[in-house]
This record gives sequence, structure tokens and C-alpha cells, in this order.
Amino acid sequence: MTGPILARHPFLLALEIAALALGLWAILTVRIHKVNVIPDVRQGARLVRDGPYRWMRHPMYASILLGALALVLDTPTPARGLIYGALVVDLLVKLNYEERLLRAAFPDYVAYQETSKRLIPFIY
Repeated sequence: MTGPILARHPFLLALEIAALALGLWAILTVRIHKVNVIPDVRQGARLVRDGPYRWMRHPMYASILLGALALVLDTPTPARGLIYGALVVDLLVKLNYEERLLRAAFPDYVAYQETSKRLIPFIY
């Protein structure tokens, strides 16, 4: 399965660029040398609540889902839809696992959960 890596429709391309910007903002907020693809909490980690983390707890996941959605909508196929669905399920499972670890590692994580959304500001 091949396809473009940049959406052709201007709105979807803008969505893809927004996703990239969100991901970069999240990485710069956390500091690039502290980014970890494994959700385990590192020794000496701190709870980040600024930058995009002010409004959503998982902006990097949101960035991936938003960018991939733009590509699926730009060239929709059943295979792309299934792969996107698997990506959503995978990231939601990872997100739930990560939140359990963060609650255990940071006593104030529960309060942070009450003031922020998981993936979509003001909604979810």
C-alpha cells in the first residue's frame, strides 16, 4: 500500500501541518532528549503541564492521530481505514497504560486529569 505522505486537499494539508506543529511543540516542551516512545516513567521525570500539555495530556498521540487522519481522508481506502482504526486502538491502550503509570508516579496527576483533556482540548 503506497500513497502520498502529504495530503493533496488544502484543508487536509493544513490539518497535517497542524499535526506536525503540535507534535513539535510537544517535543520542544518536554525537551527532545527526554522524549521516550516507551510510556514508562523515567527516573527523575517531572510532570509537564505547560505548552500543549496545559490543554491535553497526550499531545504527541493527538498529533499522530490528526496527521494520520488527514492522510486517510485524503486518499480513503478500506485498508487505510482499518490501519487507522488499529492505530487509534493501539494509542488508546498505550494512553490508558501510561496514565496508570503517571498516576502512580505523580501524586498530583489526578488533579491534572481534572483540569485537562486526554487528546482533544475541551472535549476528550
